[in-house]
Amino acid sequence: MPSSKTGEEDMDCKHFGECGSCRLYDGGYAAQHKLKSDGIHDLFKELYSGEITPFFSPDSHYRARAEFKVWHVGDDIRYAMNPLERGAKMVLIDECPMVIEPIEKLMWPLLESIKELEMGFKLFGLDFLSSSEGEIAVSMLYHRKLDEAWQEQANVLADRHNIKVIGRSRKQKVVIGEDFVTETLTINGKPFKFRHIENSFTQPNPRVNEKMIGWSLKQFEGISGDLLELYCGAGNFTIPFASQFEKVLATEISKSSINAAKTNMALNGEEKIEFVRMSAEEFVQALDGVREFRRMKEIDLSSYELRTIFVDPPRAGMDEASCDFASRFEHILYISCNPESLKRDLEYLTKTHTIDAMAMFDQFPYTGHMEMGVKLTRR
Repeated sequence: MPSSKTGEEDMDCKHFGECGSCRLYDGGYAAQHKLKSDGIHDLFKELYSGEITPFFSPDSHYRARAEFKVWHVGDDIRYAMNPLERGAKMVLIDECPMVIEPIEKLMWPLLESIKELEMGFKLFGLDFLSSSEGEIAVSMLYHRKLDEAWQEQANVLADRHNIKVIGRSRKQKVVIGEDFVTETLTINGKPFKFRHIENSFTQPNPRVNEKMIGWSLKQFEGISGDLLELYCGAGNFTIPFASQFEKVLATEISKSSINAAKTNMALNGEEKIEFVRMSAEEFVQALDGVREFRRMKEIDLSSYELRTIFVDPPRAGMDEASCDFASRFEHILYISCNPESLKRDLEYLTKTHTIDAMAMFDQFPYTGHMEMGVKLTRR
């Protein structure tokens, strides 16, 4: 269901006005969301006059993935973030209410343990990845080689805090336990499990992610045939989408993402998806018979009734060739992390298609960022 209102309480942080992570904070969450919403409506007013459905984030504790610098002050170490103002000093932080509660509860005792175990030498960053249930992987970033002594200390750290620890330095990765967490997303009352791998892309705001997938599924109601997905990543959308279609064919250029997508498919007992490692451009060549790919030899493209395409491209959006390819399909669903590139692509796509629905998803409260969803149908 659309989320049409924010929570009753606003996030409060002592570092508002100096920390560069949160750039919109005056007036609270409702005020900054209205500011962004007004900007979105103004940006798309020439292309779409209907409602742009808003989906809000929790007001605080919404990020399940976060990166912090480690700043050395004499013999002490502190968490640090880039400053709001260019040229200002690094901001040493004592709290961070934007991260989900399992991360915030871990951050401070973890730092004390790192000091006690003398693991801070040339440590310059700590990256946190958490599931909603509190399964956490912490990546420790170093400017030095990690030896057996470090591994012994890391094992103590992992046991003490019941976490997974990944040590990273130049050309080195040391895993204590596992390098992933397993997240459960509930979409329209149904749970889906996803393995989120350290140092790879995952949607940072799980509650908004659930709303984004749920809204997208609603756009497919009443549509038959098979689905083609470009830029599928680790299957965040692909796996829930499989329930709406006879078959799904999904492409992604990253080998690690394709491997993760196949793992996630197995975790959810899904069998109607074929994941193919190739770029969007390569897939167009394969579909049109311009080139043959060994990666496609087990896939009979003629057996698919591809009437619907789903795209979730990077910030640059799609190039004209990709837009031209998408316009072949009767139904287009486009999720965008950059409204500016989305507008450019819609100017092309609306030559052949009509916009049926639009939504905005506030993945990053207290920033100027907004994600978008658009459903189009061929005229």
